[in-house]
Amino acid sequence: MAISQYDIHTSHAVISVADTGGNGLPVLFIHGNSSSKDVFCHQVRCFGDEYRILTIDLPGHGASSNAVDPRRTYSISGYALCIIEVLEKLGINKVAVFGWSLGGHIGLEMISRFPGIVGLMICGTPPVSPGAENVSLGFKPSRFMAISGKASLTEEEMTDYTLALYGKNALSEPFLRAAVARTDGLARQYMSEASVSPDVMDQRLLVETNPTLLAIVNGAEDLFVNIDYINGIAYKNLWTDRVYNLTNIGHGPFWEAPERFNVMMSGFFSDLPLKIK
Repeated sequence: MAISQYDIHTSHAVISVADTGGNGLPVLFIHGNSSSKDVFCHQVRCFGDEYRILTIDLPGHGASSNAVDPRRTYSISGYALCIIEVLEKLGINKVAVFGWSLGGHIGLEMISRFPGIVGLMICGTPPVSPGAENVSLGFKPSRFMAISGKASLTEEEMTDYTLALYGKNALSEPFLRAAVARTDGLARQYMSEASVSPDVMDQRLLVETNPTLLAIVNGAEDLFVNIDYINGIAYKNLWTDRVYNLTNIGHGPFWEAPERFNVMMSGFFSDLPLKIK
């Protein structure tokens, strides 16, 4: 499996893409706040020979440039529009999406904006309604949530946030903490501010009414999200009619327990309503 690395110039930023190529169904992986596309290395190795796996760095993250206009881009809708530009420039009109944390919110936003999404899998992403009170229902109040919205982080905060995202062994892979340090601080600040706006999409209503196949696989010990809230939503088209919560795993189960997680992902991919061969 040969992986191509290239840049796509968009109106939002220059976006770094890793692409396994091939004729399989394109599957787009979207990382979370203060992370990078490299976090999906276990899934790229597992699925890259069967599917066309695309991983990208969001604006202000990883090897992508910072946003040209931070207020325009550093929001769920801004990120979604940027990614849609990337897909259009690549000539991709049908795609499955996996979104982790912030990436899951971006994937949900894309459903109504990009009709070619054949299925969405999310992780660590509570679909919430607009407004600060509704948003708070989906998350656990903690210092880690506070860090996620700060423009400037101390060395200690970078370390603590990395551990909260990826688990106790996270520091054994230096690139995980380096991704937190690289992230444009305005991306955290402006994203946090935009997320509580009353004008954002009602993602809870979306998952309760939209027929796009949706899979949800979380870590049961997630430090950021309210698992009970996610479990309690009446989803319109939930894969296998249940939310999966992997025991003894935190916010990044695809990283902490890739063997367990990839089994779930493989099952979801095999059940997608449309294949491109």
